[in-house]
Amino acid sequence: MDFNKHSELRGFHAFLSASNYHWINYSTERLDEVYKNRQAAQRGTELHQFAHDAIRLGIKLPNSGKTLNRYVNDALGYRMTPEQILFYSVNCYGTTDAICFRDNLLRIHDLKNGVHDGSFHQLEVYTALFCLEYGFKPGEIEVELRIYQHDDVQAYRPEVEDIAQIMSKIITFDKRIELLKAEG
Repeated sequence: MDFNKHSELRGFHAFLSASNYHWINYSTERLDEVYKNRQAAQRGTELHQFAHDAIRLGIKLPNSGKTLNRYVNDALGYRMTPEQILFYSVNCYGTTDAICFRDNLLRIHDLKNGVHDGSFHQLEVYTALFCLEYGFKPGEIEVELRIYQHDDVQAYRPEVEDIAQIMSKIITFDKRIELLKAEG
């Protein structure tokens, strides 16, 4: 038998895919919820890409007080780099939404589009990764972290000890993962 090729679908997954089979147990209400969440996540991805492009191209948005506009305009005002990867190892790295380091001040801004409140823990990990990658001790630099969500901006200055602890955990866990890889 010659099977149909469907080459245009290679690399994609259907919403109701066999590999993500949990939907066979969904009620129609649960299906609606999961579908809407996936659509919201896709919209969030597209908004992040739009924000990245606006910052990279230097396009200021109207001062409307909306989350996206505030995020983009602040990133432009602080001359931030969008979508910057911070790398410690293949086991631990991440991409900031916007970052800059100037005059001994590290700024990391995060754009949140979801319903659930963002957490500064994610930005603390970025701070630890920055320190590890660029050779800074947390107490040697000033840090301001911001979350842009729900038409509001939350700013936070993490404790030196918290960042140092995360750095230590990254180093320890990275070594442990490498050991586990070696054991096969």
